[in-house]
Amino acid sequence: MASVKQAFEAALVDVKKLTTRPSNEVFLQLYALYKQGSQGDVEGKRPGFTDMIGRAKFDAWAAVKGTSSNDAMQKYVDLVKSLLAKE
Repeated sequence: MASVKQAFEAALVDVKKLTTRPSNEVFLQLYALYKQGSQGDVEGKRPGFTDMIGRAKFDAWAAVKGTSSNDAMQKYVDLVKSLLAKE
């Protein structure tokens, strides 16, 4: 697990090196995998319809609910690597 966590922490630094902002869909994937990997399953109430950004983030995070922290971190690392490779 230590190696996945180290790769995850490195990916958190690497993602800031992207020269172009990812699409909203990819950005939400990154957000959801980060939150799942660092905090676990989403909790609380879904934001109301007037908070569209909060709702989208909640929904993205809820979509990966049940994914283990280790798996979420690895998926985050893989996604960041694929984004950096496209640049």
